[in-house]
Amino acid sequence: MDQIVQKSTLICGDAAGEMARLKAGSVDLILADPPYNLGKNYGNNIDLKDSRDYHDFTKGWLTEAVRLLRPGGSLYCFMGVRFIARLYLMLEEEFGLTPQGWITWHYTQGMGRKRGFSPRHEDILWFSKGAEARFNLDDVRVPQKYYRKRNNMAGANPGDVWQFSHVHYCAAERLPHPTQKPEALMERIIRASSDPGDVVLDPFLGSGTTARVANVLGRHAIGIDINPDYIDMAKTRLKTPFEAFDSQDPRAARTSKDLPKGPGQAR
Repeated sequence: MDQIVQKSTLICGDAAGEMARLKAGSVDLILADPPYNLGKNYGNNIDLKDSRDYHDFTKGWLTEAVRLLRPGGSLYCFMGVRFIARLYLMLEEEFGLTPQGWITWHYTQGMGRKRGFSPRHEDILWFSKGAEARFNLDDVRVPQKYYRKRNNMAGANPGDVWQFSHVHYCAAERLPHPTQKPEALMERIIRASSDPGDVVLDPFLGSGTTARVANVLGRHAIGIDINPDYIDMAKTRLKTPFEAFDSQDPRAARTSKDLPKGPGQAR
């Protein structure tokens, strides 16, 4: 198991303003989970702007994100359905980033509805600065479902539909934050698109999941949040001894079917 490297910089302040203080081209990977503009209460602020203001807010922090990324660096951005199409166009057309993937995070429980289909997923856009983006496939493989000679039995590509459970409100690891993300979800992104020693930035740190996972995986984390209570929460979390991530892809525990039997054959 990876060992925690307590190497992180946590900053309280506005995302775009604090990012502007950082050196250009100094970040390898950005994981951003910005407010979705749905009226959530984040303690010292309410996530509700008119359409123009929200667009300007997004453009402001993205301008700094692109400036901070090294060539070949990646930006992963969580976003809700109401703004994700516009976000995609902004990243590609306004900022000139290269689309690398549109990931769907499927969770098994969500909001119930009597009219319309109940939401059971969130989306994550993956863009890179330049056409070539780091992708450490061997670090994120999942066990093959079946044995086949043509399959790489070191594991399969996890694909772009991921299943990780929410951090449920009744779970011991749940913190007082409205949009806490599962650690194993961040683990996959960080393993895939950065190496040990790299700099990982989360401009909307929240409960500190990105910084926690980055530390465990030997990366340097920079986290920014406008709420000082969340910064304190993240600092406390970073000091907690690591035992295991709070979720996992259910495929991680499977055993490949149809494994050949007999001497000299792969198992």
